[in-house]
Amino acid sequence: MQRFKSLSALRRSFQRQSHNCYSTISAQRDNYPQHHRFEEDVLVEGRAFSRAAILNRPSQLNAITTSMAGRLQRLYESWEDNSQIGFVMMKGSGRAFCSGADMVTIYRLLQEGNVTECKELFRTLYQFIYLLGTYLKPNLAILDGITMGGGAGIAVPGMFRIATDKTVFATPEVQMGFHPDAGASFYLSRLPGYLGEFLALTGEKLNGAELVACGIATHYSLSGKLAWIEERLGQLMTDDPSVISDSLAQYGDLVYVDKTSVLHKIERIDKYFCHDTVEEIVDALKEAESHDELCSTALKKLKEASPLSLKITLQSIREGRFQPLDQCLGREYRTSLHCISKQVSGDFSEGIRARLVDKDFAPKWDIPNLEAVTKDMVDSYFAPLPTSEPELNLPTALREPFM
Repeated sequence: MQRFKSLSALRRSFQRQSHNCYSTISAQRDNYPQHHRFEEDVLVEGRAFSRAAILNRPSQLNAITTSMAGRLQRLYESWEDNSQIGFVMMKGSGRAFCSGADMVTIYRLLQEGNVTECKELFRTLYQFIYLLGTYLKPNLAILDGITMGGGAGIAVPGMFRIATDKTVFATPEVQMGFHPDAGASFYLSRLPGYLGEFLALTGEKLNGAELVACGIATHYSLSGKLAWIEERLGQLMTDDPSVISDSLAQYGDLVYVDKTSVLHKIERIDKYFCHDTVEEIVDALKEAESHDELCSTALKKLKEASPLSLKITLQSIREGRFQPLDQCLGREYRTSLHCISKQVSGDFSEGIRARLVDKDFAPKWDIPNLEAVTKDMVDSYFAPLPTSEPELNLPTALREPFM
C-alpha cells in the first residue's frame, strides 16, 4: 500500500491538479470542454465512496470513439487522485457492455483517406487500457451483454470482471482483416493451454459461465441480480479489494459450464492449435475433420478470415506470452497503424464492410490464401514505425503494470 501511495504522489506531481470532489449525482460531467453529445456518450454515477462510468451508446452497442476513450481516461485519472473515492466501476447501457472500437466510423474514415483520426482512436484507447492495467484503486467492470474486441480490452485489466447470463464474448478481428488488439495478445496468451490461439484465430464466442471458468471474468451473476449488486456496492465505504470481493460473492451464482462448451474440448484444442504456423494448424484440423466437429467448425471460421490477418494474429499471441502489458500494447499499436496505413483500401476496409456495413458483401482479401503470405509480409506489420510516426507513449517509468 505504501508503494501505491508513493507512486500516486509521484505521478500526480507530473500531472494536473486533481479535480474537486464529485457530488453524488447521476450523469456528472467533467470539467473539460467537450461537445454535449460526447459527454453523454460516457455518463457518471456517483455514490458515497465510489464512481461508475456508463458507456452510453446503446444503439451502437457502446462502441468506443476517440472522445469516449479520452473522457474515460480523464475520469479515471481524476478518480484515482480523489481520496474521497475508494473504488470505481464501468458498465454499459442497453444490451452490450461494449462491442469494441467504433469500426463503422473507422471504415468511413478509411474510405475518406483520413488515416490520422483512425490512428488517434487507437492511441487514445490503448493509453486508457494501460491506465486500467496500472490503476491504484480497485476497479471493476460489469460485462452484461456483448463484450467484444476492444470492449474486452477495457474490461480485462480491471481487478474484478463480472460476467452474466447475457454476456457474449469474442475477438472477431481476423474476420475483419485486422488483428485482436487492445491488449488481446496479453490476456489471450495467458489463457489455459492454447485456448487463446483458438479464440483469436476462429473468433469463437464464449458465454458468461465460460468466461469465469477460463479466467477472463472473476465473478458470475444472473443479469437480474445486478441491481442488487450495484446497490450493495454503492453502500460500501472501503478501498479494500477483499471487502469488495466478498460483497460480489454474496450475490454471485455458481458457474455451470454447458457440456457442449469448447472448454470441455481443451485437450483437443491444444492438440490442434499448438503448432508453430497457421498452415500446420489447418493441416491438423483437416486430418481430424472427419471425426471431430470442432475441427470442421474451426476450419470454416479460418477459411472466412483474412489469411494475412491469421498469420499476424498467431505471431502476436505467441509474442504476447513473453511480454508485459505495456510491450503488448506497444506492439499492437505498431501493427494497428501498419494495418490502416498499408490497407486503406485493403483487407481491413473489406472486412469491416462485410461484417458491419454491408452483410451481403463478400470480402476479397488482398492475399487470397495462406501459402501466398510470406514471413517478410507478416514481419512488416511488427516492424518499428517510420521515424515520422511516434510510437505509443506509455508512462512506464511512473506506472508499472500489476498484471
